[in-house]
Amino acid sequence: MLYHLLYPLADTISGFNIFRYITFRTAYATVTALFIAWILGPFFIRKLAAMQLKEKIREEGPQSHQSKAGTPTMGGLIILAAVVIPTLLWANLTNRYVQLILVVTVWTGAIGFMDDYLKVIKHQKKGMVARKKLSGQVLLGLLFGVALYFFPPSAGFTPDTEIPFFKNYFIPFGPFYIPFVMLIITGASNAVNLADGLDGLAIGLAGICFMAFAGLAYLTGRIDWSGYLNITYLEGVGELTIFCGAVMGAALGFLWFNSHPAQVFMGDTGALALGAALGSLAVLIKKEMLLVILGGVFVLEALSVILQVASFKLRGKRIFKMAPLHHHFELSGWAEPKVVVRFWILGALFALLSFSTLKIR
Repeated sequence: MLYHLLYPLADTISGFNIFRYITFRTAYATVTALFIAWILGPFFIRKLAAMQLKEKIREEGPQSHQSKAGTPTMGGLIILAAVVIPTLLWANLTNRYVQLILVVTVWTGAIGFMDDYLKVIKHQKKGMVARKKLSGQVLLGLLFGVALYFFPPSAGFTPDTEIPFFKNYFIPFGPFYIPFVMLIITGASNAVNLADGLDGLAIGLAGICFMAFAGLAYLTGRIDWSGYLNITYLEGVGELTIFCGAVMGAALGFLWFNSHPAQVFMGDTGALALGAALGSLAVLIKKEMLLVILGGVFVLEALSVILQVASFKLRGKRIFKMAPLHHHFELSGWAEPKVVVRFWILGALFALLSFSTLKIR
């Protein structure tokens, strides 16, 4: 909104010309999101506690987690507010890329909210039935894929995807692009949700991923830099840098309250929204394959669950002491903060590796 209100004034007051720059608006979207999270955090935590919206710890989880019972949950509302409001304030709202990613974020946030609502208010132990939750994610992926395939957000957007480490090689999906998008959105959303099991783990990893994607979105939206790096140029996609900045600020602000020992949990409200936003961002900037590297820790978390379930059903034996992977290390004797920080370090390494693919081709 500020962009639409103030940038037109540049014709009479030259100082307002600064609003044309994505870097300026990204910086202030990040700061705005951080302060929104800081301001709303204590208020939401008090309200959630007063309404008895508190976490119920699974009995099958690590016994050390039983002490977390009673911690306010649904803190994802703080994250959603700290992401959506700065994006609305600082981004170009006529930009199709911005419109699409906001829809994805709010949609999956609503699914997560319903799941949390059923758990903590209706006292349904498993929350929303798994097939209903998955149906909502798949429907979103379908609509998102159809919108991109039939109504591309910019002229250069095609149903192809870049291959990391290979120059000028693309996978042409054609009509199979729609189910591919559905897989990315659903997979990313659930992978982040699986990683949300330790204080600060998922939000810290998400912050790292969105910081990397901020750089990638900016480069993809610059014809000079994309040409130099020989990556796909997409007109207008640079505006997604502002959204990424908002997520970074929201992540830092929420981490203030979610770091060990957590004062609030994000719940599915935040985890599903962040995961879907991450997946949709990869799709919009044509870095779907790179998401596997950039979100490497999330991939490992999801794979650990898949392998554990498959091994138990086929062999009657478990591979890990407990899945997802972070619980395995907890039960191996690592303190919770140590697991979290070490996974953050891995996340940063994966982010650096993803950037290296821009030149190692």
